[in-house]
Amino acid sequence: MKTFLSPKDVYKSIWRWHFYAGMIFAPLLILLAITGAIYLFKPQIESVLYKNYYYIPKETQELTPSELIANVKHRYPSATITRYKPSDAANRSTEVGIVWNNKAYTVFINPYNGSILGKLADESRLMNIVVKLHGEIMAGTIGDRLVELAACWAIILLVTGLYLWWPRNRSLYGIIKIRLHAGKRAMWKDFHSIVAIWLSAFILLLIITGLPWAGFMGDKINRIATATQSGYPSGLWDGNIPESSIPTKSVAKVPWAAENMPVPQSQENGPAALPVEKIIEIAKERNVHPGFEVNFPEGEKGVYTVSVFPTLPQDQATLHIDQYSGKVLADLRFKDYGWMAKWIEIGIALHEGRYFGLFNQILGLIACLGLIFIAYSGVVMWWKRRPQGKLGTPPAPQNKKAMRVVTALIVILGIAMPLVALSLAAALIFDWLIIRRIPKLHAWFS
Repeated sequence: MKTFLSPKDVYKSIWRWHFYAGMIFAPLLILLAITGAIYLFKPQIESVLYKNYYYIPKETQELTPSELIANVKHRYPSATITRYKPSDAANRSTEVGIVWNNKAYTVFINPYNGSILGKLADESRLMNIVVKLHGEIMAGTIGDRLVELAACWAIILLVTGLYLWWPRNRSLYGIIKIRLHAGKRAMWKDFHSIVAIWLSAFILLLIITGLPWAGFMGDKINRIATATQSGYPSGLWDGNIPESSIPTKSVAKVPWAAENMPVPQSQENGPAALPVEKIIEIAKERNVHPGFEVNFPEGEKGVYTVSVFPTLPQDQATLHIDQYSGKVLADLRFKDYGWMAKWIEIGIALHEGRYFGLFNQILGLIACLGLIFIAYSGVVMWWKRRPQGKLGTPPAPQNKKAMRVVTALIVILGIAMPLVALSLAAALIFDWLIIRRIPKLHAWFS
């Protein structure tokens, strides 16, 4: 038995892990790439789909927000008003969020004459469906974990793929060379490798910038940012730190950096809550970027929460305002973010195709299409080399130590991505308890 690790054994070991990860996660990666490519063009798609709700003829005199909300209440008397988004352009409608018959809707209303243009159930809007497919494959927490697992393994696929492609003792001409006349399998292998090499940086950027949203790693990243003061600052509130432990993400849709910021409480020093006009006035006085949304207080101690998602993360804002006095209890801007939160917010804007406008969208689309092709071509390569009656797993190294060493290296990579380590442990247990003990399975996987 060999006592050293030959490059050939290491190559075979890495190839086996690359093969298994690719075959298992290829369908999910294709789904993520398709839904991601669609979401990149959200502004253009929604402008066409909902143009009758979004756009109105330009006029001069607008009704007050209270009058518009009264019209919505008149149409839906049993509904609860949850949010208000003023028109941010002369030809755009105003949006009023309601909960009606236990479902969340957005009502679109003409700010000039108060006519209601229609309503859309939030959960049935195309982009909300796309986001659910992209983030959790419509399967809740389990789906979220699977998506995160696929994203983490995609990083390992890129790293191992680079190792497998690396032209040892050969020129780097393979970056562009495609063997068109060496057989279909060789041609597909070259296409697979070249596309992956050229787009690996963009794909890696997409994966990394998407991880802050993941349920497991995203929560850990947010907690680390909060604990190290690299997220939102602790000395943010006007007065004492709020007694509430409710995170801002539970009362409003806010930037990532503000999601875990505790919501302060209003002081009961007024007979009634201030009208939404006053909150809008405060937001404008504070130079909150147009397009902001006002979320209504929940309960007697609730606060108005103002948030905005502009094209540039540098224009983000999250404000908590006392519903009785109008005092701004917290005002979080990009300049207040810690270094980690700043980079993550910029990454999110890049991930969504917002940071550089159409050019950003096109780069994201190229990366998504490339990922689809890489996953598909990997499956084609397997199908063309698959022997009859077997899975077609790459041959195992003769020196079993090589497989153990490569597995250990993947475990080390998995330390930064705990779900990878868990899935790796599950795979090894499955191999040891089932595959090795059932001859037909062992033959099929060998």
